[in-house]
Amino acid sequence: MAVTLSGANVPDGKMMEATVDAVKPIKRPCGRPRKRPAKLHADKAYDAADKRHALRQRGITPRIARRRIESAERLGCYRWVVEITQS
Repeated sequence: MAVTLSGANVPDGKMMEATVDAVKPIKRPCGRPRKRPAKLHADKAYDAADKRHALRQRGITPRIARRRIESAERLGCYRWVVEITQS
């Protein structure tokens, strides 16, 4: 689990790269541990070209809802799994 700290007035998007870089290797049944996840699902707050580019540079496929184009409901099933674990 990756944990990064920031001030309460810092937008989440500014901490995205630091949080992704803080992810520990993912254990796999065989072979070398994977350093980063294959995909990152995020809501419209992370919709920016620089965020998508930063993820692609790290070998991560961005699955970010686009503002004024995509419905917020499409990523809901993925976000719900994460949000119920944050208690």
